[in-house]
Parts: sequence; structure tokens; C-alpha cells
Amino acid sequence: MYNNDIIRIENLHVTTATQVILKDINLKIPRNRITVILGPSGCGKTTLLKCLNRLTDLHPQLQVSGKVWIDDEDIFQPNVDVIAVRKKMGLLSQRPYPLPMSIYQNVAYGLKMQGIADKHTIRERVQHYLEEVGLWKEVKDRLHSPASKLSIGQQQRLCLARGLAVQPEIILADEPTSALDPISSKKIEEKFLELKSDYTLVLVTHILRQAKRLADHVIFMYLGEVIEQGTPQEIFEHPQTTILREYLKSGH
Repeated sequence: MYNNDIIRIENLHVTTATQVILKDINLKIPRNRITVILGPSGCGKTTLLKCLNRLTDLHPQLQVSGKVWIDDEDIFQPNVDVIAVRKKMGLLSQRPYPLPMSIYQNVAYGLKMQGIADKHTIRERVQHYLEEVGLWKEVKDRLHSPASKLSIGQQQRLCLARGLAVQPEIILADEPTSALDPISSKKIEEKFLELKSDYTLVLVTHILRQAKRLADHVIFMYLGEVIEQGTPQEIFEHPQTTILREYLKSGH
């Protein structure tokens, strides 16, 4: 695989009092690549993503054990700065959640979180990040109108711009195109392919075609376990397990 892994996961378990959600997860996620976590609904993909930025902390019923190393720091150690961990992560959810403010203010909010106060710098950076997600030309004449007036696809790209403004190393995307029309989905996918030169992307999806279009590295999960992981060629053309072969045959 790649020598330059940004994330390493060792013996990760996530349980509740009555359920095993993730079981003995061991993974390496390469830097500046798109890693796709693939599998049927309910297999633990989203929970795995939540472990990477410790959003599991928000669910007290979850018991987490094991190690998640990001840039050689085990983020589940008790003395870890969780806010600093989350700042390394841009997050795109299934549905876009723009802040209840203007288009401009949504991106400026991410910049102010970085401690940037100079208005001229903020203006330049807002334009930069809107350009980076391919939204600038569409919104430059209505920057001060509410973000909620944008189409769903535009809102998702705005949320991506806001996430990039925090200057993360890693972009976590949980089914980011599931609420979008095909044209908006295509724009998001094209943007991901461009962004991987500067960022590491971890994408959760159950859409096989999307995984084939985007993935440099594929992780296939089933019932809380990693069944197979490898290159797209290894996973899609030479599956080793019956479970993966059946999943690919079903054509999700």
C-alpha cells in the first residue's frame, strides 16, 4: 500500500450495552488519496467516521476501545485536545447544514474560527474557498443573501467551502451526495477528485458506481467488521470473500 498513511486504526471496538457496532477494526488510510468506506446500510460505516473526529463523544451510550492514530497521535488518549482533532477534519453530512446566515458569513465563520479577523483577508479567503468548490461564479452577486435560498446542491458545496476554510487535513464525507440531484452529485465528485492533491478524503457510501469512480483505496464493511480492504482493482475485480462477491453482484 502507501507508506504515507495519515490515519491508522488498531483494534477499534465500539459497543453499547446491548450491541456490538464496530468489531476489531484495523485499518490504514493513505494521505492525499480518496478512501471509500463501502457497505450496506447499518454496517457501521458512519460510526467508523464518527470515531475519526471523536463525535462518538456526543453519544454517552457508546463505549469505544482501541487506538485511532492521526498524524502519529492517538486521539483517544485522555489528554488529547479534542477541539484540535476536530479542526483537522472537514465534515460533510448526508444533508447540507448551512448556518442560518448569509452565503458570505457561512464561509467567513470558518475563517474566524481560524482566528482571522482582518476584513480584507476574510473577503479574499471567502472568494478563494467559494472558487475552490466551484461556487463563486454562481453566487458572487448574492453573497449577502441567505444561504438557505441556495439549491440543495449549492448548499452542500457551500458547506464544503466552510469546512475547507478551517484548513483541515482530512475531509470526512458521509453519503455526501445522497440528497442531491445527478448534476449536483457530479459536481461534488469532480471537486473531490481535485481536492485530493491537497487533502485526504474519507468517503462513506453505499453507491457502488460512486465508489468505482472515486476510490484510490476501498474498505468493505459488513455487520461492523472490515471484510476486505485494498485497491479498487483488488476489491472490485478480485474479491476474496463470498460476502463481497454477493454485494458486488447485487449492484448497489
